[in-house]
Amino acid sequence: MGADYQMMLDAYEQAGEQKDVFESSDIAHLVIHENRVVGAHLVPGLEVEPEELDDGVSAKVVVEEGAVIEKRVHMCFGVLPEEGLQRILLDVDVQDGGDVDILAHCLFPNAVDITHLMDANIKVGKGATYRYFEQHVHGESGGTNVVPKAKVELAENARFETEFELLEGRVGDIDIEYETECAAGSSLRMLARISGREDDRISINEVGHLVGEGARGVLISRVAVRDRAQADIYNELTATAPRARGHVDCKEIVRDDAQARATPIVDVQHPLAHVTHEAAIGSVDSKQLQTLMARGMDEESAVETIIQGLLSQRSA
Repeated sequence: MGADYQMMLDAYEQAGEQKDVFESSDIAHLVIHENRVVGAHLVPGLEVEPEELDDGVSAKVVVEEGAVIEKRVHMCFGVLPEEGLQRILLDVDVQDGGDVDILAHCLFPNAVDITHLMDANIKVGKGATYRYFEQHVHGESGGTNVVPKAKVELAENARFETEFELLEGRVGDIDIEYETECAAGSSLRMLARISGREDDRISINEVGHLVGEGARGVLISRVAVRDRAQADIYNELTATAPRARGHVDCKEIVRDDAQARATPIVDVQHPLAHVTHEAAIGSVDSKQLQTLMARGMDEESAVETIIQGLLSQRSA
């Protein structure tokens, strides 16, 4: 076991996860530090072909036709020094009838000046399912610049679920950009949960195209900003097919001198399609605050409890 691999596992454990999953023979994993693959293990039905680059790693991920990966796949991407650049290029192909659930940790606990670029092309075949939970752990300096981008194609009756979580450490700058095209009977669900403070900057741009009959899509954002942090959330759902259904749901809490903006776009181009939206931006709910303080909490603890309650919400 190399030193970088051990340090990545230690950082993974410090993030609250059990690193013994990397020792199991029936759990697939991939561990990337800077531009090196420092650990990998596959299971039947899952193929991963990584290529080390000068500034990161390119990886082809294939779930074979009809393959159901029973246990969650674990991926770790990280830069442990204070400075660095990591570029991750992912080409994901979940073939017809495939099913996979991935937990990805992005670890930058010591970041002072780190840029992490993620560029993904994702294809989910007929009747296939792809779930991707991306959890970030950052340091306290705010020196992390994260830019995840993805183009997603869903075939008939495919299912795509993704969740982005950044609650530990300073955000720094984050710029999320996802675009998904949904064929007939397919479903899209995207959830982002981010907490920003000091001079953090949060930008989320998510677009879903419901182009097939009966396609469904939900875009959910839960964001809290404090101090001088800024958040700009853009969610768009277009529906151009009969019986397409969608919902956009954005909730943001703003404290101190922070600023937040939400732009929910609903574009319906078929009389039998239906898309709804709701957006709420403001301070913590005064009734909730009064209730918690009446139960003995001080104001700061009550505010934090309400914020954590918002950020724990996982459904519209």
